[in-house]
Amino acid sequence: MSESNPKPQILFASHGGGPLPLLGDPGHGEMVTCLQSIAGKLRRPSAILVVSAHWEERVPTITSGVNPALIYDYYGFPQESYSIQYPCPGEPELAQEVHKALEHAGITSVLDSDRGFDHGLFVPLKLLFPQADIPCIQLSLNSNLDAAQHLAMGAALQGLAGGNLLVIGSGFSFHNMRAFFSAETAETLQLNESFEQWLHETCTSADMSEPERTQRFIHWDKAPGARFCHPREEHLLPLHVCYGLANRHCSEAFELKILNKRASMYLWQ
Repeated sequence: MSESNPKPQILFASHGGGPLPLLGDPGHGEMVTCLQSIAGKLRRPSAILVVSAHWEERVPTITSGVNPALIYDYYGFPQESYSIQYPCPGEPELAQEVHKALEHAGITSVLDSDRGFDHGLFVPLKLLFPQADIPCIQLSLNSNLDAAQHLAMGAALQGLAGGNLLVIGSGFSFHNMRAFFSAETAETLQLNESFEQWLHETCTSADMSEPERTQRFIHWDKAPGARFCHPREEHLLPLHVCYGLANRHCSEAFELKILNKRASMYLWQ
């Protein structure tokens, strides 16, 4: 990758519920429209790195296979959900670069040439780049789910040599599974809205210093509604990796409803 190439584009995508965005589910209509709109704003990347909420390892792990298979890591959906195809190639050279960048930053990481791509990759990418002709790799979360460590993982990616790279943090700004299947109340609506307001301010404010923004990300669980929206934080931490790489407020924010919950996506260009 040439250093003369632009800095990576960075997107935090709320990827919805399993394969439902690809099945015409009405609760995902705004999400599908939002991602298709974002696709029109992006430079076509030469490669894509996806940090998926659906992959946790003891140390950060990078897919390095040439042609990774798809992992249908969901259950109880229509049969067509298990024949979805997204035959994008892998990118072993980029995987090596990511591995070296993490190691250079003092973050132990490993390469995995066998693992395939989970739905955290193929669901949003079928909406963003349906041709499946851009090489992709995945980077796992660390199973300790430590906020500061995921910021550091993102910062380490600043050590990549450059190139027309797109980094996608594939998670969900709201991820309380019980709440998706429970009746909305005034209290739950307020908790959802309060956390989204805090998250929007954290990601978009041009008046906030980066040390202050960093502290907000580290102590995200102190935000209003935080633990209601994220009883477990694996769907939020891809955003930490995105911000760790960007180290600035986002260039554009997208507010929408997914499965009748307020959600958001953030783009750095």
